[in-house]
Amino acid sequence: MQDVTILGTGSPMKDVRILGTGACVPDRIVSNDEVGAPAGVDDAWITRKTAIRERRWAAPEQATSDLATAAARAAMESAGITAEQLSVIAVATSTPDRPQPPTAAYVQRNLGASGTAAFDVNAVCSGTVFALSAVGSVILRRGGCALVIGADVYSRILNPADRKTVILFGDGAGAMVLGPADRGPLVRHVALHTFGALADLIQVPAGGSRLPADQGALDAGLQYFAMDGREVRRFVVEELPQLVKGFLHEAGVGAEDISHFIPHQANGIMLDEVFADLSLPRATMHKTVTHYGNTGAASIPITLDAAVREGAFRPGELILMAGFGGGMAASFALVQW
Repeated sequence: MQDVTILGTGSPMKDVRILGTGACVPDRIVSNDEVGAPAGVDDAWITRKTAIRERRWAAPEQATSDLATAAARAAMESAGITAEQLSVIAVATSTPDRPQPPTAAYVQRNLGASGTAAFDVNAVCSGTVFALSAVGSVILRRGGCALVIGADVYSRILNPADRKTVILFGDGAGAMVLGPADRGPLVRHVALHTFGALADLIQVPAGGSRLPADQGALDAGLQYFAMDGREVRRFVVEELPQLVKGFLHEAGVGAEDISHFIPHQANGIMLDEVFADLSLPRATMHKTVTHYGNTGAASIPITLDAAVREGAFRPGELILMAGFGGGMAASFALVQW
Protein backbone atom coordinates (compact mmCIF):
# COMPACT_ATOMS: atom_id res chain seq x y z
CA MET A 1 0.00 0.00 0.00
CA GLN A 2 1.39 3.39 -0.99
CA ASP A 3 0.97 6.43 1.20
CA VAL A 4 1.16 10.18 0.88
CA THR A 5 3.32 11.57 3.65
CA ILE A 6 3.27 15.18 4.76
CA LEU A 7 6.61 16.78 5.69
CA GLY A 8 8.47 13.98 3.94
CA THR A 9 8.70 10.74 5.84
CA GLY A 10 9.28 12.55 9.09
CA SER A 11 10.36 15.85 10.60
CA PRO A 12 12.63 16.66 13.53
CA MET A 13 11.04 19.14 15.94
CA LYS A 14 14.04 21.01 17.32
CA ASP A 15 13.58 23.17 20.43
CA VAL A 16 9.81 22.69 20.67
CA ARG A 17 8.75 21.49 24.09
CA ILE A 18 5.52 20.58 25.87
CA LEU A 19 5.09 23.14 28.64
CA GLY A 20 1.75 21.97 30.01
CA THR A 21 -1.20 19.65 29.43
CA GLY A 22 -4.90 19.75 30.22
CA ALA A 23 -8.15 17.92 29.53
CA CYS A 24 -11.91 18.27 29.83
CA VAL A 25 -14.64 15.66 29.63
CA PRO A 26 -18.36 16.31 30.11
CA ASP A 27 -20.04 15.53 33.40
CA ARG A 28 -22.64 13.16 31.96
CA ILE A 29 -21.61 9.50 32.20
CA VAL A 30 -23.27 7.22 29.65
CA SER A 31 -23.30 3.53 30.54
CA ASN A 32 -23.07 0.62 28.16
CA ASP A 33 -26.64 -0.34 28.94
CA GLU A 34 -27.88 3.15 28.06
CA VAL A 35 -26.01 3.44 24.79
CA GLY A 36 -26.52 -0.20 23.84
CA ALA A 37 -30.28 -0.46 24.27
CA PRO A 38 -31.28 1.40 21.06
CA ALA A 39 -28.64 -0.58 19.15
CA GLY A 40 -29.80 -3.93 20.46
CA VAL A 41 -26.68 -4.84 22.46
CA ASP A 42 -25.93 -5.02 26.17
CA ASP A 43 -23.10 -4.21 28.57
CA ALA A 44 -21.52 -7.65 28.31
CA TRP A 45 -21.41 -7.53 24.50
CA ILE A 46 -19.91 -4.04 24.40
CA THR A 47 -17.30 -4.84 27.04
CA ARG A 48 -16.30 -8.04 25.27
CA LYS A 49 -15.95 -6.31 21.90
CA THR A 50 -14.35 -3.03 22.98
CA ALA A 51 -13.32 -3.07 26.69
CA ILE A 52 -15.32 0.18 26.99
CA ARG A 53 -17.45 0.37 30.14
CA GLU A 54 -18.68 3.97 29.93
CA ARG A 55 -18.17 7.23 28.10
CA ARG A 56 -18.96 10.92 28.59
CA TRP A 57 -21.43 12.81 26.38
CA ALA A 58 -21.78 16.56 26.16
CA ALA A 59 -24.78 18.37 27.61
CA PRO A 60 -27.21 19.90 25.09
CA GLU A 61 -25.78 23.37 25.60
CA GLN A 62 -22.14 22.24 25.19
CA ALA A 63 -20.30 22.44 21.87
CA THR A 64 -16.83 21.39 20.82
CA SER A 65 -15.41 24.85 21.49
CA ASP A 66 -16.65 24.75 25.10
CA LEU A 67 -14.76 21.54 25.84
CA ALA A 68 -11.74 22.80 23.89
CA THR A 69 -11.67 26.05 25.86
CA ALA A 70 -11.82 24.24 29.21
CA ALA A 71 -8.98 21.90 28.21
CA ALA A 72 -6.96 24.87 26.94
CA ARG A 73 -7.36 26.74 30.22
CA ALA A 74 -6.22 23.68 32.16
CA ALA A 75 -3.15 23.32 29.93
CA MET A 76 -2.32 27.02 30.25
CA GLU A 77 -2.57 26.80 34.03
CA SER A 78 -0.29 23.77 33.97
CA ALA A 79 2.21 25.67 31.80
CA GLY A 80 1.95 28.85 33.87
CA ILE A 81 1.19 31.09 30.89
CA THR A 82 -1.46 33.66 30.00
CA ALA A 83 -3.35 34.26 26.80
CA GLU A 84 -1.05 37.16 25.95
CA GLN A 85 1.84 34.71 25.58
CA LEU A 86 0.11 32.66 22.89
CA SER A 87 1.00 33.13 19.24
CA VAL A 88 -1.12 30.36 17.69
CA ILE A 89 -4.10 28.15 18.52
CA ALA A 90 -4.76 24.98 16.53
CA VAL A 91 -7.87 22.90 17.17
CA ALA A 92 -7.91 19.37 15.80
CA THR A 93 -11.53 18.32 15.30
CA SER A 94 -13.87 16.63 12.88
CA THR A 95 -16.95 17.78 14.81
CA PRO A 96 -16.63 21.58 14.69
CA ASP A 97 -19.18 23.91 16.26
CA ARG A 98 -20.22 24.90 12.75
CA PRO A 99 -18.90 24.23 9.21
CA GLN A 100 -17.46 27.73 9.50
CA PRO A 101 -15.91 29.72 11.10
CA PRO A 102 -13.16 27.52 12.53
CA THR A 103 -13.79 26.29 16.04
CA ALA A 104 -10.39 27.72 16.96
CA ALA A 105 -11.82 31.22 16.43
CA TYR A 106 -14.35 30.60 19.20
CA VAL A 107 -11.62 29.24 21.46
CA GLN A 108 -9.50 32.33 20.77
CA ARG A 109 -12.45 34.57 21.69
CA ASN A 110 -13.23 32.57 24.82
CA LEU A 111 -9.63 32.82 26.01
CA GLY A 112 -9.23 36.49 25.13
CA ALA A 113 -6.21 35.59 23.00
CA SER A 114 -6.84 38.25 20.36
CA GLY A 115 -3.27 38.40 19.05
CA THR A 116 -3.07 34.77 17.95
CA ALA A 117 -3.46 32.98 14.66
CA ALA A 118 -6.25 30.43 15.13
CA PHE A 119 -7.17 27.59 12.80
CA ASP A 120 -8.67 24.11 12.69
CA VAL A 121 -7.09 20.85 11.53
CA ASN A 122 -9.25 17.95 10.37
CA ALA A 123 -7.35 14.69 10.18
CA VAL A 124 -10.09 12.95 12.20
CA CYS A 125 -8.61 10.84 15.01
CA SER A 126 -5.02 11.56 13.90
CA GLY A 127 -5.61 15.28 14.03
CA THR A 128 -3.82 16.29 17.21
CA VAL A 129 -0.40 15.14 16.01
CA PHE A 130 -1.07 16.78 12.63
CA ALA A 131 -1.82 20.01 14.51
CA LEU A 132 1.26 19.58 16.70
CA SER A 133 3.43 19.32 13.60
CA ALA A 134 1.86 22.41 12.05
CA VAL A 135 2.28 24.67 15.07
CA GLY A 136 5.83 23.51 15.69
CA SER A 137 7.02 25.27 12.58
CA VAL A 138 5.00 28.38 13.48
CA ILE A 139 6.61 28.54 16.92
CA LEU A 140 10.10 28.35 15.47
CA ARG A 141 9.32 31.21 13.06
CA ARG A 142 7.18 33.49 15.21
CA GLY A 143 8.14 32.65 18.77
CA GLY A 144 5.66 32.66 21.60
CA CYS A 145 3.65 29.68 22.77
CA ALA A 146 1.06 27.57 21.01
CA LEU A 147 -2.04 25.72 22.04
CA VAL A 148 -2.68 22.40 20.38
CA ILE A 149 -6.15 21.15 21.22
CA GLY A 150 -7.87 17.93 20.21
CA ALA A 151 -11.62 18.17 20.73
CA ASP A 152 -14.61 16.21 19.47
CA VAL A 153 -18.30 15.85 20.27
CA TYR A 154 -19.15 12.67 18.43
CA SER A 155 -22.38 12.11 20.31
CA ARG A 156 -24.06 14.61 17.94
CA ILE A 157 -23.30 12.61 14.79
CA LEU A 158 -23.98 9.03 15.95
CA ASN A 159 -26.84 6.88 14.75
CA PRO A 160 -28.37 5.46 17.96
CA ALA A 161 -29.30 2.24 16.16
CA ASP A 162 -25.84 1.56 14.68
CA ARG A 163 -24.08 -0.78 17.07
CA LYS A 164 -20.84 -0.55 15.05
CA THR A 165 -20.38 3.11 15.97
CA VAL A 166 -22.65 4.35 18.75
CA ILE A 167 -21.06 2.11 21.38
CA LEU A 168 -17.55 3.41 20.72
CA PHE A 169 -17.56 7.16 21.00
CA GLY A 170 -17.39 9.67 23.80
CA ASP A 171 -16.93 13.43 23.89
CA GLY A 172 -13.98 15.35 25.27
CA ALA A 173 -11.01 17.62 24.72
CA GLY A 174 -7.33 17.53 25.52
CA ALA A 175 -4.73 20.25 25.11
CA MET A 176 -0.99 20.87 25.12
CA VAL A 177 0.91 24.14 25.42
CA LEU A 178 4.00 24.09 23.22
CA GLY A 179 6.83 26.55 23.21
CA PRO A 180 10.56 27.12 22.65
CA ALA A 181 12.19 26.44 25.99
CA ASP A 182 15.37 25.08 27.54
CA ARG A 183 13.54 22.64 29.77
CA GLY A 184 10.53 20.38 29.55
CA PRO A 185 9.48 17.45 27.41
CA LEU A 186 11.06 17.75 23.97
CA VAL A 187 9.15 16.89 20.80
CA ARG A 188 11.93 15.08 18.97
CA HIS A 189 10.29 13.78 15.81
CA VAL A 190 6.97 13.66 13.99
CA ALA A 191 5.64 11.85 10.92
CA LEU A 192 2.28 12.18 9.17
CA HIS A 193 0.74 9.79 6.64
CA THR A 194 -2.46 9.85 4.59
CA PHE A 195 -3.81 6.84 2.68
CA GLY A 196 -6.35 8.56 0.46
CA ALA A 197 -7.28 5.39 -1.40
CA LEU A 198 -9.05 4.33 1.80
CA ALA A 199 -10.83 7.63 2.38
CA ASP A 200 -14.31 6.09 2.24
CA LEU A 201 -13.75 3.70 5.15
CA ILE A 202 -14.68 6.41 7.66
CA GLN A 203 -16.99 9.27 6.72
CA VAL A 204 -19.99 11.44 7.42
CA PRO A 205 -21.59 11.27 3.95
CA ALA A 206 -23.81 14.37 4.07
CA GLY A 207 -23.22 17.96 5.10
CA GLY A 208 -20.50 19.02 2.68
CA SER A 209 -20.31 20.25 -0.89
CA ARG A 210 -20.50 16.71 -2.29
CA LEU A 211 -23.82 15.97 -0.63
CA PRO A 212 -25.63 18.75 1.24
CA ALA A 213 -27.61 17.77 4.33
CA ASP A 214 -30.96 18.31 2.65
CA GLN A 215 -34.16 16.56 3.67
CA GLY A 216 -33.48 13.57 1.46
CA ALA A 217 -30.06 13.05 3.02
CA LEU A 218 -31.49 13.41 6.52
CA ASP A 219 -34.27 10.92 5.77
CA ALA A 220 -31.61 8.45 4.62
CA GLY A 221 -29.53 8.97 7.77
CA LEU A 222 -26.53 10.24 5.82
CA GLN A 223 -25.78 12.92 8.42
CA TYR A 224 -24.46 10.21 10.74
CA PHE A 225 -20.90 8.98 11.21
CA ALA A 226 -20.32 5.78 9.22
CA MET A 227 -17.45 3.31 9.40
CA ASP A 228 -16.46 0.04 7.77
CA GLY A 229 -15.28 -1.41 11.04
CA ARG A 230 -13.83 -4.60 9.61
CA GLU A 231 -11.64 -2.79 7.07
CA VAL A 232 -10.62 -0.10 9.55
CA ARG A 233 -9.47 -2.76 11.97
CA ARG A 234 -7.57 -4.50 9.17
CA PHE A 235 -5.80 -1.24 8.31
CA VAL A 236 -4.74 -0.63 11.90
CA VAL A 237 -3.63 -4.19 12.62
CA GLU A 238 -1.74 -4.62 9.34
CA GLU A 239 -0.31 -1.16 8.75
CA LEU A 240 0.42 0.33 12.16
CA PRO A 241 3.24 -2.05 13.20
CA GLN A 242 5.16 -1.35 9.99
CA LEU A 243 4.58 2.38 10.21
CA VAL A 244 5.80 2.45 13.80
CA LYS A 245 8.89 0.45 12.88
CA GLY A 246 9.69 2.90 10.09
CA PHE A 247 9.07 5.90 12.31
CA LEU A 248 11.40 4.69 15.04
CA HIS A 249 14.08 3.99 12.46
CA GLU A 250 13.74 7.56 11.09
CA ALA A 251 13.90 8.95 14.61
CA GLY A 252 17.08 7.01 15.34
CA VAL A 253 15.74 5.00 18.27
CA GLY A 254 15.06 1.34 18.86
CA ALA A 255 11.86 -0.30 20.00
CA GLU A 256 13.55 -1.11 23.29
CA ASP A 257 14.14 2.61 23.91
CA ILE A 258 10.41 3.42 24.17
CA SER A 259 9.13 3.63 27.74
CA HIS A 260 5.55 4.73 27.09
CA PHE A 261 3.03 4.26 24.28
CA ILE A 262 0.04 6.58 23.95
CA PRO A 263 -2.16 5.48 21.07
CA HIS A 264 -5.43 6.83 19.77
CA GLN A 265 -8.08 5.25 22.00
CA ALA A 266 -10.10 3.54 19.29
CA ASN A 267 -11.09 0.25 20.89
CA GLY A 268 -9.54 -1.34 23.96
CA ILE A 269 -9.53 -4.87 22.62
CA MET A 270 -7.94 -3.81 19.34
CA LEU A 271 -5.32 -1.74 21.17
CA ASP A 272 -4.20 -4.76 23.19
CA GLU A 273 -3.84 -6.76 19.98
CA VAL A 274 -1.91 -4.02 18.19
CA PHE A 275 0.35 -3.32 21.17
CA ALA A 276 1.40 -6.97 21.27
CA ASP A 277 2.35 -6.77 17.58
CA LEU A 278 4.38 -3.58 17.99
CA SER A 279 7.06 -5.37 20.00
CA LEU A 280 7.91 -2.48 22.31
CA PRO A 281 9.47 -4.65 25.03
CA ARG A 282 9.90 -2.01 27.74
CA ALA A 283 6.91 0.20 27.01
CA THR A 284 3.81 0.77 29.07
CA MET A 285 0.66 1.41 27.05
CA HIS A 286 -1.61 4.09 28.51
CA LYS A 287 -5.37 3.76 28.04
CA THR A 288 -8.37 5.90 28.90
CA VAL A 289 -10.74 4.13 26.53
CA THR A 290 -12.34 2.09 29.32
CA HIS A 291 -13.98 5.12 30.94
CA TYR A 292 -14.04 7.71 28.15
CA GLY A 293 -14.47 5.62 25.00
CA ASN A 294 -13.11 6.81 21.68
CA THR A 295 -12.88 10.60 21.94
CA GLY A 296 -11.60 11.15 18.40
CA ALA A 297 -8.87 13.75 18.07
CA ALA A 298 -9.07 14.34 21.83
CA SER A 299 -8.02 10.83 22.81
CA ILE A 300 -4.23 11.24 22.64
CA PRO A 301 -4.04 14.54 24.58
CA ILE A 302 -6.62 13.32 27.12
CA THR A 303 -4.57 10.17 27.71
CA LEU A 304 -1.33 12.13 27.84
CA ASP A 305 -2.77 14.49 30.45
CA ALA A 306 -4.06 11.58 32.54
CA ALA A 307 -0.59 10.00 32.54
CA VAL A 308 1.04 13.33 33.44
CA ARG A 309 -1.28 13.81 36.39
CA GLU A 310 -0.59 10.27 37.56
CA GLY A 311 3.15 11.02 37.54
CA ALA A 312 3.75 8.21 35.06
CA PHE A 313 6.75 9.74 33.27
CA ARG A 314 10.34 10.14 34.46
CA PRO A 315 12.88 12.59 33.01
CA GLY A 316 14.57 11.26 29.90
CA GLU A 317 11.98 8.63 29.09
CA LEU A 318 10.77 8.35 25.48
CA ILE A 319 7.06 8.50 24.74
CA LEU A 320 5.57 7.34 21.44
CA MET A 321 2.24 8.86 20.44
CA ALA A 322 0.36 7.19 17.60
CA GLY A 323 -2.78 8.48 15.93
CA PHE A 324 -4.82 6.65 13.32
CA GLY A 325 -8.24 7.08 11.80
CA GLY A 326 -10.28 8.59 8.99
CA GLY A 327 -8.52 9.54 5.81
CA MET A 328 -7.17 6.94 6.34
CA ALA A 329 -4.45 8.71 8.26
CA ALA A 330 -1.70 7.87 10.71
CA SER A 331 0.47 10.21 12.75
CA PHE A 332 3.35 9.73 15.15
CA ALA A 333 5.24 11.88 17.63
CA LEU A 334 8.27 11.00 19.69
CA VAL A 335 8.60 12.97 22.92
CA GLN A 336 11.53 12.86 25.32
CA TRP A 337 10.27 13.69 28.79
